[in-house]
Amino acid sequence: MTRPLLVLAWGNLSRGDDALGPLCLAALRDHLPALALAQIDWLEEHQLQVEHALDLLGRQAVLLVDASVTAAAPFEVSAPEPRRDASFTSHALTPQALLQVFADVHGVPPPPATLLAIRGEAFELGEPVGPLALTHLAQAVAWAQGWVQAELAGLGVSPAVPGQTRGR
Repeated sequence: MTRPLLVLAWGNLSRGDDALGPLCLAALRDHLPALALAQIDWLEEHQLQVEHALDLLGRQAVLLVDASVTAAAPFEVSAPEPRRDASFTSHALTPQALLQVFADVHGVPPPPATLLAIRGEAFELGEPVGPLALTHLAQAVAWAQGWVQAELAGLGVSPAVPGQTRGR
């Protein structure tokens, strides 16, 4: 069964701040209530690949999460549009190229996608995530919790997200 929401994060846990995408996915998954978790599929990879176009099929919305050396601190949010670009290979894609592959393969527009680019500084092999990047991560996770709540509300599901109160 395909769940309506997909959180797709990529990065390398062994390359310093490159781990921000997978760490965000893990923190988000660990802090959401069961009702929210039942509506979301989670996918963690080292990089985007053409096969991920199949993972987008049947989704109401997709959150793409990655570390970025060019994003403003603490993170940037954008709505990538399908576009062919130089990354269009069989091994690594940009979010825009992934959405274009989806459109090409399925003949329909991709589901609405949001890119959460978390600012990182150091991506050296064997290094831990830096303290500033961890601060950016915490802020990105809080934003992502709000994204999940808004998307679920659009689906008619309103779980309580930790840190927020619900009226009686």
